Amino acid sequence: MNPLPEYTTQQLALRNGQDREEIWCAYQGVIYDVSESRLWRQGRHYEHWAGQDLTRELVDAPHTEKVFSRFTPVGKLKS
Repeated sequence: MNPLPEYTTQQLALRNGQDREEIWCAYQGVIYDVSESRLWRQGRHYEHWAGQDLTRELVDAPHTEKVFSRFTPVGKLKS
């Protein structure tokens, strides 16, 4: 299995559902492709925006981090 490629926060920000077709979000250093989710259309999910690290925002979410198991990891966020 190949290691996941690394992306900067600037590269992640371009995958916001507006600038490119991909809709990506990061959580705990892993970037997930949420493009297939109907809940992320136009790069927005309630008050959350794609193309960002959502680690801190998940604290206020009504679901747990298990939600990310539904999505494909596409990369790692460069620290």
